[in-house]
Amino acid sequence: MKTYKVKVNDKVYEVQVESVTESNEKIAAPAAAPAPQAAPSAAPGAGQVINAPMAGTINAVNVAVGQVVKKGDVLCILEAMKLENDIVCPCDGTVTSVLVSKGQAVTSGQKIVTIG
Repeated sequence: MKTYKVKVNDKVYEVQVESVTESNEKIAAPAAAPAPQAAPSAAPGAGQVINAPMAGTINAVNVAVGQVVKKGDVLCILEAMKLENDIVCPCDGTVTSVLVSKGQAVTSGQKIVTIG
């Protein structure tokens, strides 16, 4: 164990650091989870509509048509006023339509995703 002195904002702290030897072993990547099986799909665009709660920009779309989702899953990420907001699924079901894409500007109340 080595002890170092660190100065932050004119205040000195003593820090102890344990040395760890490097290993030549590679860390195995976790196995990919099996893809969720799609339930019998509803008609495209049919089902519960999820709307944008506020105006902003879509930073990520985490679902695709035909994907099975559960209540609480993050459907997409909406940036508004420099804050990222998770748009979560209100119910279990299958995505029947995705009406936005990454980088798209949306208005408050605009349809984003439909869950069947």
